Amino acid sequence: MRLDPTHIQLVPSRLVAAKRKKKEDSPRVLILLAKTTYRANAFVEASRKLGLEISVGSNHQQSLSGLVPGSSLLLKPNNVEVSVEDIVRFHSSFPLDAIVAAEDAFCILASAAAETIGLVHHSLEGVSAVRNKRTMREKLAGEEGRAIWFDAFDLSEDVKSIVGKVPFPCVVKPVSLSGSRGVMRCNNQEEFVAAWDRLGKLLMGDPGNKSDVFSGEILVEDYLDGKEIAVEGIMVQGSLHLIGIMDKPDWMDGPFFEETILITPSRLPTKVLRDLVSRTEQIATILGLMDGPIHAEFRIKKEEISLLEIAPRSIGGYCSRIFKFYPESTLEELILRHSLGMKINHFEKENKSEGVFMLPVPKAGILKNVGRIEEALKIDGIEDIEMTIPVGRKVVPLPEGNQYLGFMFAKGKDPSSVESSLREAFSILELEIQ
Repeated sequence: MRLDPTHIQLVPSRLVAAKRKKKEDSPRVLILLAKTTYRANAFVEASRKLGLEISVGSNHQQSLSGLVPGSSLLLKPNNVEVSVEDIVRFHSSFPLDAIVAAEDAFCILASAAAETIGLVHHSLEGVSAVRNKRTMREKLAGEEGRAIWFDAFDLSEDVKSIVGKVPFPCVVKPVSLSGSRGVMRCNNQEEFVAAWDRLGKLLMGDPGNKSDVFSGEILVEDYLDGKEIAVEGIMVQGSLHLIGIMDKPDWMDGPFFEETILITPSRLPTKVLRDLVSRTEQIATILGLMDGPIHAEFRIKKEEISLLEIAPRSIGGYCSRIFKFYPESTLEELILRHSLGMKINHFEKENKSEGVFMLPVPKAGILKNVGRIEEALKIDGIEDIEMTIPVGRKVVPLPEGNQYLGFMFAKGKDPSSVESSLREAFSILELEIQ
């Protein structure tokens, strides 16, 4: 079953009543985030810096929420219609000036609610299209760059009837999971059958995926060779405000596609960088992502640019820390400013080389210890190491896993020195998983 935005019954914005705000009232932003998010502190700090009233919409009850009226809202992101109604009722008591989704799971809900109330945001149609990877490919077919082969199937189909239709090498991926979760490269029919079985176990065994209307749908597409690049930006009325272009120096050729190092600025030739910016804006416009943050990933072979995926939200995890701006600001502040209709074109990215190493999970088990962190922090250029999975917790690698062990940050005189610092520090860390 496909999620059709026309099936979501939205209340016309002119019918959404809200209390009249006093002139001196601070703008109120509803930040949508999950219990497991890394992004909460960054958005809350940015909101406070901007003098905003903060409301948190989440899939779990916020502590002390009853003590501060309007501070939180319990939502069901998988039930968009009901949650939109809840947000509209909330808006009538605590008028909202912006709605921001901190991560993938809340993007459709944020756009549906913003569209209903009449707030700045990507359209529901556009967000719905890119949240289904098959729909995204269909909308771009014949419109954008190199045409790649793709097809979609359902897990209920007999894999033996499918495998003969597939060219190799190919990539299989769930149409609705985020990041690299469930994404696998297959070089032959035997690997394809094994990946199909593995995806079935992943999707059917994930309690959080049970209500996902795309849970049984699998996209199969050409494997795209080349260097991988990420583009971060904010679409402002159809024009791209570039945040940055990030190199991924580790070659990602499968069988799984775990991200590790991201470095900005990119070391690509100027012409390729210009083409990337132009292509990103073109793709976002075709898909209907006209007003809000975007995160796009490409493969580049020689000067040929091919889209892997694009998301209607900003970069995940703690990775946004590698972006700093003048006047002093963060990526989260720029996202909030744009959502409130404020100008952001006068903010310029600082011309510094920075990078992040997303610490991968090398094997499944229980994390027993992370040693020699203090020694790694002494490496020239290393700014911080933030472990996000506590000792004693079960860890799962890709393609089933969806968390990194932590994030390591560095800055330096140029991208090469940043990369060297990150690699040297990572070589020092001792991970004990049993």
